[in-house]
Amino acid sequence: MTAPETASIAPKTDKPMSAPAPQPSSAAVMPTYARANVVFERGEGSWLISTTGERYLDFGSGVAVNALGHAHPKLVAALTEQASKLWHCSNLYRVAGQEQVAARLIEATFADTVFFCNSGAEACEGAIKLARRYHYANGHPERWRTITFKGAFHGRTLATIAAARNPKHLEGFGEPADGFDSVTLGDLEATEAAIGPNTGAIMVEPVQGEGGVNALPPAWLKGLRELCDRHGLLLILDEVQTGVGRTGKLFAHEWAGITPDAMAIAKGIGGGFPLGAVLATKEAAKGMVAGTHGSTFGGNPLASAVGAEVVAMLETGEFQQRAVEIGALLEEGLRPLIGEGLQGLRIRGAWAGVDVDPLLMTGRQMCEALMHRSVLAKDTHGSTLRFAPPLVASDDDVRLMVDAVRDVLRAG
Repeated sequence: MTAPETASIAPKTDKPMSAPAPQPSSAAVMPTYARANVVFERGEGSWLISTTGERYLDFGSGVAVNALGHAHPKLVAALTEQASKLWHCSNLYRVAGQEQVAARLIEATFADTVFFCNSGAEACEGAIKLARRYHYANGHPERWRTITFKGAFHGRTLATIAAARNPKHLEGFGEPADGFDSVTLGDLEATEAAIGPNTGAIMVEPVQGEGGVNALPPAWLKGLRELCDRHGLLLILDEVQTGVGRTGKLFAHEWAGITPDAMAIAKGIGGGFPLGAVLATKEAAKGMVAGTHGSTFGGNPLASAVGAEVVAMLETGEFQQRAVEIGALLEEGLRPLIGEGLQGLRIRGAWAGVDVDPLLMTGRQMCEALMHRSVLAKDTHGSTLRFAPPLVASDDDVRLMVDAVRDVLRAG
């Protein structure tokens, strides 16, 4: 018997299969997001185009995902070529493209080995599991707890919301998963005091994204590295948002001159295609043997093809340099607005955290006002919002965004 060309799908009713497709409706989607009432159908570089033809400057970059902008020709070509050959195969077999991306990441970083997944939360969980298995393999299964920091964001799974300890994200989901001890960011004494006989790792973002682009001083990151070395802990860096050129280096920890034992990455590494990874030293990954972890889709041929092209483009250093240039333009444009509606400004490469005067408006209201001026940004909490322009943004794009911010502040 020959296989059918396409699988048949039985309708729920006796309506003919030729009936018109249902029109899109937000009511059909679980309401876990406070979505703006706009639908985008195309993207070009720094811009998104809606179904009604309106153009929006995307300085949210899909929450720091579209680092190389929308529909970059090289990424489109890589995805299209791979799509014509093979979309998916199980990780029970070798994936050539995956091995290529891993080799390039190893060449460019501290890592000796890479595990691929689909998202930042999965990458963070993978790194946490890696740390626990490391101590288990060394004969210390009791060392399974991880120290994390207030204001962090590591994802939305049960483990990662427990790691970050944000009360808003924990509400309604029962007792937080055990294994995490949260301390105040920037306090090395409190961090060391939290280390006990069950501590196995410290996990931190070099720049807190959801916290409002709060960068950790290099000296403090070095202090964490020293603490880990002194107490036999693994240092895990969450570079899901800070990596892939965003701060002007391939990864943000490079500014501090340190290396982690393991690192979670995602978002920009896929250029918009779901891709995440755990990078680790050979020593740190010693417990991760066959059967200890897995991912159905992680690093499949489509994701690997795009990821390989992203890494190849970043190897030139061009986009890291562009991030620095964008940061200088953001500084030049936004700093004069301090006292004119802005109360705080933190810039790290092509990434800006902006604090609006709460008597003027909230961060959400600021984002809505900017959207009316065709500029997209993301609020984080209270009166704080973030700009994460794609690294292909032009000088004119940045100036247009600054003009929009100024107009909103003056309009009140």
